Amino acid sequence: MILTWIIGFSFLGSVGAILLAGSYLLFPERVQQTIVPCLISYATGTLLGAAFLGLLPHAMSQAQPAPVLTIVLAGIIGFFVLEKIVVWRHCHDAECEAHGRAGPLVLVGDAFHNFVDGVAIAAAFIASFPVGIATGLAILAHELPQEVGDFAILLESGYTRRQAFLYNILSGLSTFPGALLAYFFLTVTQRLTPYVMAVSAASFIYIAIADLIPGLHHRSEWKQAILQLFFILAGIGTIALFHMGNK
Repeated sequence: MILTWIIGFSFLGSVGAILLAGSYLLFPERVQQTIVPCLISYATGTLLGAAFLGLLPHAMSQAQPAPVLTIVLAGIIGFFVLEKIVVWRHCHDAECEAHGRAGPLVLVGDAFHNFVDGVAIAAAFIASFPVGIATGLAILAHELPQEVGDFAILLESGYTRRQAFLYNILSGLSTFPGALLAYFFLTVTQRLTPYVMAVSAASFIYIAIADLIPGLHHRSEWKQAILQLFFILAGIGTIALFHMGNK
């Protein structure tokens, strides 16, 4: 039963997000520019909520807080290093300086990231059903604006719409081996689950703080700031309400 949920949310967070993101290409550019910042703000809230309200509390209830938090810190530093070598990248800005060398690097980076997402989904569901649902929702929320940005990058790099869609689907499929490997490995060695959750929390925190929030600061108008804050709090509230409803 748990494996079914893991596979289902792996599909939603990868192929499902790509299908939804592809539909945004049908909207006029002005509409896209309005929707995407709201999605990014909401995704920021869900990632932070899933990390601080779900993954970390559960990990620290199963293991000593000190090693869990040490792994979170090491994970954040590790993701910084990965992003520096353009293996792990999350650009939502069409004017990003990395776009000139994007193309294949976007696909490689996404495949790696989706693999990690699969591990996060499996570890969360093995630990707790509510934590698994919240983690899956956070991954879906943040994959939507990312995939919209990736479509734009690939199209700018000379890919046709069909090629961009196909290659994005292929990179998204790496979620499934990540989820399946984590499921079969962690069900045998469950003592490692809290530490895998700590790495997942580190990835969520890093993506929110280092990749999503800086992009929101590009719009400094007070109306935009209020809208961004509203959607960030809405994202956190979604995760909080879900955990409250499942206690």
